[in-house]
Amino acid sequence: MDRYKVIVNPVSGRGAGELAIPAIEEALRGYGLEYDLVRTERPWHAVDLAQEAAADGYTVVVAVGGDGTANEVLNGLMRAREATGRNGAALGVLSVGRGNDFAFGMGVPVGLAEGCRALAEGRRRPIDVGRVSGGLYPEGRYFGNGVGIGFDAVVGFEALKLTWLRGFACYIVAALKVIFLYYRAPRVRIELDGQEITQPSLMISIMNGRRMGGGFMMAPEGDPGDGVLDLCIAGQVSRAGILALIPRFLKGTQAGHAAIHTGRAQRVTITALEGVLPAHADGETLCTEGQRLEMEILPAQLDIICTGEGAPQ
Repeated sequence: MDRYKVIVNPVSGRGAGELAIPAIEEALRGYGLEYDLVRTERPWHAVDLAQEAAADGYTVVVAVGGDGTANEVLNGLMRAREATGRNGAALGVLSVGRGNDFAFGMGVPVGLAEGCRALAEGRRRPIDVGRVSGGLYPEGRYFGNGVGIGFDAVVGFEALKLTWLRGFACYIVAALKVIFLYYRAPRVRIELDGQEITQPSLMISIMNGRRMGGGFMMAPEGDPGDGVLDLCIAGQVSRAGILALIPRFLKGTQAGHAAIHTGRAQRVTITALEGVLPAHADGETLCTEGQRLEMEILPAQLDIICTGEGAPQ
């Protein structure tokens, strides 16, 4: 019988994590699940809690929060895997954050009731996990959804400042603001599986999932079980050009634009030749002025609780 460790970020979604606890506990008791619930108390706490839970024999570790909480729990489970050399506890996600892009890309239901039902049904699929080194994490950090470099990273940083807005609206307003703050693209060298691209790049998305910013389809055909990273690279475009691209990213049709380059790779290295690299992993800051980032995909590292076959939504 499965044992569930439920790790709640109480401040996620501006307090939505704490408010969701009574409904979560009622649902899990209703399904007869054996669980223990714990709240995080500081940044990176979920990493330690998840690693301890896996070591203590819990078979499912559930992240209750947004993309950042899911990322920390994923990092904890990967650390536990490193320590034992085997695939241990499965990852569950109950989404109460703003973007919930990781859940979307993994085939995890977003609603709490649906998410708890998925935990009870226990359908699983193996997923790939990305690893990025550089910036604040020279020793490396794992990611589940993707790494954003340049424009979309700055959008995420600015969205955090918009405390008067919720959900996807934060990212839209932040994107409009950043168009006037972050205009000149750094000149970068992009190395991917033996290929090299050198150009000014306004934005580089390295995806395991499909979406960033709550609605921008960076990799509309992304599959977290295919053993590769999906890339979307935007060259230098004008401010008007950025505005014109936003609807394409919302629909996932940007690949037909002359300024967009897409591709797939198992390993990617980005080096700033002129300028710097602001970057995030699953919405968590990697660096604000980085110089070099290295990413790789690790196939079939964790099982995730999902709906049906876990197919992309």
